[in-house]
Amino acid sequence: MKSRQLFALACLLPLGIILAAFFLIPLVRLFLIGGGGEAGFSRYFRVLTMPRYYEALASTTILSLAVTAATLLIGGIAGIFLARNRFPGHGLLVAILTFPLAFPGVVVGFMVIMLGGRLGIFGQMTLALLGERMVFAYSIIGLFVGYLYFSIPRVLLTVMGVAEKLDNQLIEAARSLGAGPFAVQRDIVLPALMPAFVAAGSICFATSMGAFGTAFTLAAKIDVLPMVIYNVFTESADMATAAALAVILGLCTWAVLALARLYGGTNVAAAG
Repeated sequence: MKSRQLFALACLLPLGIILAAFFLIPLVRLFLIGGGGEAGFSRYFRVLTMPRYYEALASTTILSLAVTAATLLIGGIAGIFLARNRFPGHGLLVAILTFPLAFPGVVVGFMVIMLGGRLGIFGQMTLALLGERMVFAYSIIGLFVGYLYFSIPRVLLTVMGVAEKLDNQLIEAARSLGAGPFAVQRDIVLPALMPAFVAAGSICFATSMGAFGTAFTLAAKIDVLPMVIYNVFTESADMATAAALAVILGLCTWAVLALARLYGGTNVAAAG
């Protein structure tokens, strides 16, 4: 019995050291910095009452919710179709759709600029067709497109992994009872995939809330919270406010992940 306890301790010790060094200690330190100075821990309340900060939090949350909804719709439909159908080029198509996972956020931002910037494809097309160059890369639409680009593969892979394990006998039984294709999807497939949708949606939301590389490339005139934190830290050298905003951002994201895990079951990842 003692040897088992020693073995378990030896296995858990590296995990405990990593958890303390890279998670617990930095988070506690960040929380204490946010509550330092003359304002103390009241700073956490004050930053939420300042228009610039709560508007940035609101716009980041709304953007992340919109990206999550669009990603679940596009990635969910594509994931179900690709999981239930095999055709020539299937593997190549899946590889192309998941290719954005290999790109860092800055590269995704530059790709959006090449699409919707002044010299981008969309701008050249609108100039030729309408006589006016239309640019969306540096607006909230550009951020939406960039976030959507790197979020779809995450939803696609999650949905495909669960959809491939669906019991075909249930689907065949529903069809034999006269259920049409849409009824099968509504009554059999979608309820079975709901935990996957909750898991993928929560990770998509968390990733969009904290995305920095794409926002750094595109959000020149947009106050999303990661960029506000960066500007407060680098331009104003206000480490306490930056730390408080970072803690608030982390808590909002963690709350969504916790709710998703509560209502989605054990299939929901605990972190994004």
